[in-house]
Amino acid sequence: MPVSKRDYYEVLGVNRDAGDSEIKSAYRKLAMAHHPDRNPGDHTAEEKFKEASEAYTVLSDPQKRAAYDRFGHQGLQGAAGAGFDPNNFDLSDILGEFFGLGDLFGSTGGGRRRTRAQRGDDVRYDLEIGFRDAVFGMNAEIQLPRSETCERCKGNGAEPGSGPTTCPQCKGRGEVIYQQSFLSVRRTCGQCGGAGQVIRHACAECRGRGSKPVERKLKVSIPAGVDNGTRLRMTGEGEPGSNGGPHGDLYVFLKVQEHQIFERHEYDLHCTIPVNIAQAALGAEIEVPTLEEPHTVKIPAGTPAGARISLRNLGVPHVNSRSRGDLVVHIDVKVPTKLTREQRHLFEQLLATLPAENQPAEKGILDKVKEYFM
Repeated sequence: MPVSKRDYYEVLGVNRDAGDSEIKSAYRKLAMAHHPDRNPGDHTAEEKFKEASEAYTVLSDPQKRAAYDRFGHQGLQGAAGAGFDPNNFDLSDILGEFFGLGDLFGSTGGGRRRTRAQRGDDVRYDLEIGFRDAVFGMNAEIQLPRSETCERCKGNGAEPGSGPTTCPQCKGRGEVIYQQSFLSVRRTCGQCGGAGQVIRHACAECRGRGSKPVERKLKVSIPAGVDNGTRLRMTGEGEPGSNGGPHGDLYVFLKVQEHQIFERHEYDLHCTIPVNIAQAALGAEIEVPTLEEPHTVKIPAGTPAGARISLRNLGVPHVNSRSRGDLVVHIDVKVPTKLTREQRHLFEQLLATLPAENQPAEKGILDKVKEYFM
């Protein structure tokens, strides 16, 4: 199961009525503290940086913030961090804006950072399946919209034969250097966005984006024993990466429909079977439904209401295992509310032969000890 996300306002440490400047300031402080460039090899700092960046991506966008304020994380439909890549955030940009100290941290420039290969975004797909399909497994086919690298331009966004050209403003560096007194301040080039190259003639098919939306059909193999909320990972079936980077992954989240008879508790199945008072008193053989073939069960004489009978290995298979849960039958003794004259006469005869044992039951020794200490 996926780990639940923290509240974005809590992540940035601001109130829900915080203004844009306060949100931006809080994010800058967190970004400077936890940026991977300042904490090499520290995975905890990297996760905190990504968490803060995702929160800022939402709260700095008026539409996303409004949707989040009203519906929470669900209002963003899994796209809270869509389009955001923490590797694209240069520490020198933050320090340059605050103090003009970008070069003191050895930044290699926003252009190089932005043009390196980046892994594509992961994609989520919600799939609803039947109860039996979850128990015994199945193969499903889904139709998934995603972006694919443009075949015409091979992903560079330029019309074939033209290709990207060196940015005239930054001369291919991806950044512009400003001199302030004895300090140098690096800023991402505004014309090429840090890529170091510009496209003169955009690809006619993808209009310079380098990718285009397509509908894909994928086969999903669902193993036996999955449950509601199970997440299946399909490696490399997510969004394409940029600058030749690998595809992201596809995560299929399963929603299992309820069954009319059976309830599932982990790998055991439970069902309730009614029996009449004579069957419970004298014993009987009854037919119990299963997810495969009906099974005959012997009810012992004197079976009380609420008794349970376990049928081994008739439950849910363990995922990727030969083990299987049980089918637990709950006995519900039905007392008749309407009797014929003959039935009533027979019950009166039975009543005359049975002792009247209507004294309150004594508490067990364990109950007495608990009551004493309470």
